[in-house]
Amino acid sequence: MKTALVTIFTGLLAATPLAAQSVEDFPSKPMTYIIPFNAGGESDVSARFQQSEWENVTGQQVVIQYQPGAGGAQAWSQLNSLPGDGYTVMGINLPHTVLQPLAGSVGYATEDLTPVNYFHYTPDAIFVRAESEFTSLDQLIEYAKENPGLVTFAGSGSNSSNNLAAIRFNEQAGVTTTYVPFSGTGPSITAVLGGSTMAGFNYATSGVSQGDAMRMLAVASEERLPAFPDVPTFKELGYDIVGGAYRGVAVPASASEELRQRISDIVSEINAQPAFVEKMESAGFVLTDIGYDEMDEFVAARIEDYTAGAKALGIIQ
Repeated sequence: MKTALVTIFTGLLAATPLAAQSVEDFPSKPMTYIIPFNAGGESDVSARFQQSEWENVTGQQVVIQYQPGAGGAQAWSQLNSLPGDGYTVMGINLPHTVLQPLAGSVGYATEDLTPVNYFHYTPDAIFVRAESEFTSLDQLIEYAKENPGLVTFAGSGSNSSNNLAAIRFNEQAGVTTTYVPFSGTGPSITAVLGGSTMAGFNYATSGVSQGDAMRMLAVASEERLPAFPDVPTFKELGYDIVGGAYRGVAVPASASEELRQRISDIVSEINAQPAFVEKMESAGFVLTDIGYDEMDEFVAARIEDYTAGAKALGIIQ
């Protein structure tokens, strides 16, 4: 009996460094990266930029798949049904994953999700087609006051940062506009360019990707963006509208603490690659590096902020 116990104990000791080593060596095969939106939006673009660096950092490829629907909720509601072995990760967005559950049943709760790294931020902005009659925000506001409800804003989903910004804009500008949610930035930009909507509450990065096809009237950042030095902030124009979307990477809740930290470290390492930094900044993204060790505090602060905003703006009671 004693010999058997010694054998078992010895085996457990031997297994511990092997388990640790397996996490250190992760990944040892290609990974899948699910984007909860259509191709063409900021979540897709930033993931594609990561994809080109993923193999350099890990030695393994990452395959991007799309699962659009319900402004991201369709994919997030299924995240925890995926294997927790770390080989499937998913894009995750704020404030979407706070506002959506607050507004109603979407198949998941904010606390169900396990983000491991938020690696960039994009401010909201108002866009119109290059051919639009509106060349300034004042002109758009004047038209909206004279024609309540006729100004339509395309945006990336209900209860998203774009949606929240549109509500704040209505309140502060004293206008009534109509927000039209789409299943991601790509389709919402297509709506603006095609004239399906009069304008768009999109993200500033769209100004880079679309070039001269669209005109940015104002941006919801604290200061003017280096990529758009001629575009005024809402604050400059007298409106206290500062906000946008954080995007990151999440894993199923069954993933171990070690895997969560390892994937967070991979994202952080990609964030530091000079080629990645150049691509992201040139495209109008603002890099962040909110790792897994900071996640609880960061998400708690966002929940408090977005919940207060949602109550003040009538999204929830």
